[in-house]
Amino acid sequence: MTRVIADISLSLDGFVTGPDPDPDNGLGVGGEALHTWAFSDDPDDRRILREATARSGAVILGRRLFDVIDGPKGWNDDSGYGAREVGKPAFIVVTNSPPQSVRLTDLDWTFVTTGLPDAVAAARERAEAASAQRGQDLDVVLMGGGATIGSAIDAGLVDALTLHLAPVVLGAGTPLFSGAAPRTLVQRSVTSTSTATHLTYDIP
Repeated sequence: MTRVIADISLSLDGFVTGPDPDPDNGLGVGGEALHTWAFSDDPDDRRILREATARSGAVILGRRLFDVIDGPKGWNDDSGYGAREVGKPAFIVVTNSPPQSVRLTDLDWTFVTTGLPDAVAAARERAEAASAQRGQDLDVVLMGGGATIGSAIDAGLVDALTLHLAPVVLGAGTPLFSGAAPRTLVQRSVTSTSTATHLTYDIP
């Protein structure tokens, strides 16, 4: 069964970027510290990253995040999604209009201009096709940014939330939850490593 899983790193004070994020400074001032765990040699960090990328049948992201990772200082062969792990999934971008060009032409991009629910539907279709091809259940992974994840949770489009809580305080930046509706999640797993606390919740 294909599930939609939001997966994002954040600081102890709840920010998914540092101050002043933009395509030239993707995660903002100090924001790179949020993803230290993804490049760690800690065996639990490696396992969590490997399992997350292995289950990814399709990945959803917002346009701002796309502009960062497709920018000149964005992803490369060493830092892209699952770069050191598995084959690359399809990527679904939620946007008002497609970009005129794409730098990362070796990735499978689909640009959805009709809203987040349609993007989730498109991603689910791609994940189900990949599941059939690989003979295993694969998920839709919603990787951000924070506003996209928050909107998807509020709209009831997300089945589970995985947070990678970095031991840093950024003081400002992009909050994960801003004006979110109150809700109670069901804690499913907690793994502490040398670089992060990895938390997974089911969303009723």
